[in-house]
Amino acid sequence: MNVTSPQSIRDASWADLEPSFDLLLDRPIDRDNVESWLAEWSRLEEIVTEAISTAMIAYTCDTADEDKEATHRRFVVEIAPKVEEKSVKLAEKFAALGYDRPGIEQMTARFRRAIEIFREANIPLIAELEETATEYQRTTGGMLADWERERKPIPQLTPFLQSADRAVRERAFRAIVGPYMAARDQLAELFDRQLRLRQQVAHNAGFANFQQYTFAAKCRFDYGPDECRRFHDAVEAVAVPAVARIYEERQRRLGVSSLRPWDLMAPIYRDQPLRPFGDVAELIGKTARLFERLDDDLASQFRIMAAEQLLDLDSRKNKAPGGYCDTLHYRGRPFVFMNASGVMEDVQTLLHEAGHAFHAFSAHRQPLIWQRHPTAESAELASMSMELLAAPLLDSPGVFLSERDAAVARIEHLEDVLVTLCHVASVDAFQAWIYTDPNGAIAEARDDAWVALRSRFEPAVDWSGLAAERVARWYRQLHIFLYPFYYIEYGIAHLGAIQVWQNHRQNPAAALDAYRRFLALGATASLPELYREAGARLVFDRKSMEALVGLVESEIERQRAVIG
Repeated sequence: MNVTSPQSIRDASWADLEPSFDLLLDRPIDRDNVESWLAEWSRLEEIVTEAISTAMIAYTCDTADEDKEATHRRFVVEIAPKVEEKSVKLAEKFAALGYDRPGIEQMTARFRRAIEIFREANIPLIAELEETATEYQRTTGGMLADWERERKPIPQLTPFLQSADRAVRERAFRAIVGPYMAARDQLAELFDRQLRLRQQVAHNAGFANFQQYTFAAKCRFDYGPDECRRFHDAVEAVAVPAVARIYEERQRRLGVSSLRPWDLMAPIYRDQPLRPFGDVAELIGKTARLFERLDDDLASQFRIMAAEQLLDLDSRKNKAPGGYCDTLHYRGRPFVFMNASGVMEDVQTLLHEAGHAFHAFSAHRQPLIWQRHPTAESAELASMSMELLAAPLLDSPGVFLSERDAAVARIEHLEDVLVTLCHVASVDAFQAWIYTDPNGAIAEARDDAWVALRSRFEPAVDWSGLAAERVARWYRQLHIFLYPFYYIEYGIAHLGAIQVWQNHRQNPAAALDAYRRFLALGATASLPELYREAGARLVFDRKSMEALVGLVESEIERQRAVIG
């Protein structure tokens, strides 16, 4: 088979692709030809990864299509693990040469880490894990909620959580959680399988547990479980009290005796919730105008995505939940997926995913695929910084909101930043417990541990009589099922983004230039160096977190003064 583009291998089997990898493996390399060899390998990886991504995108856009599911499964179950095996062998070939030059240090370090942890025995286990991920997406993507004599996709009920009518909010909350409660046993059994497979993968690679394996696999060279525990403790000491103050103010403004989970999105600064757009076309158009006011290059990139149909933003039946930005490395284009329902959170989600997209555009200037795709801590810094950099432009002419409503949106967003720090700590601590405590293998013990951690990190919310509903929250957290231990990055990046935003308030042009330089570096620098380029640093300690949380709280108070 001629492997010339992602389209050329749309129907390929591994037998069709293997010869292309073997040609590279068999070719002698030395210091004179290694650069051309790397370029050829990189191009092959671009083709194959884009084909895998294209199949995944098609499936998540329609989880009921059996052909799309079969294609997705073929790529992730039959092909991707074999590609990884060959890639490790190619990395070994490159590493044996001892070649080095500026710009490939991080790439080489990742190659070496991949070589260290690779075990052939894990190939079928990883393939089986991909099967379980597909099952989770199929199960949750097909969930419908009963609402007003209709069966609706769950994301379409989000606006009702913002109703001024408390009874409507409660009905929406119960309707959203209900399908997950009904599927609890099925999802618990699915996770049992995932846990056994993941722990076996770790043991095969010589690690005591999957947490240790994952920190190695994710190339977390600059922090470890101890720093994560420090992060949890700092959040408990600093962010949890701040969220308690936010929730006390919410309870006061709502005039309720206790704050229930269906009260957390109710409008408290205006009579009705913000409705910043009517349909997806309007969302795209207004977002494009916002980026025009921020930066011409970013606006141009966003318009390219819209013109090339690289935005799938609406919510519909059989569409997978959540949102993501995936990079199509062959074309040098990002793809954004989300489930918009007309609420302000959709705007924030699109700004977030656009940050990832701008990262993909900028980093594509790097010649090799491994120089472009940074670790998640950097990727999330790009996206979360964009949320904060764009926020002051929400009330620009022709964009989303009036001056007062923009202040409301900024308050809600900044409050959510602090709430998210607490949520991140609970999710990360939960996963750490699951994979390091023997009781993590017991479904009921997992549920109990989740409730205990939520009690630690979620203050002032009354969950009385809602034990099963509270448990269901972790089954809705798709990262735990699909991307284990991918969550602390959100917390690290939030704290970095607050620093980028602080710099932007003091010197907008300089901060935006620093942000662009950071994006363009891709994966060619270490994590601390990337953060430094963006004008930030990694934060795990209480003192540093306290200053950043204080900054957010003071801005919330300033915006409250705007709305009166």
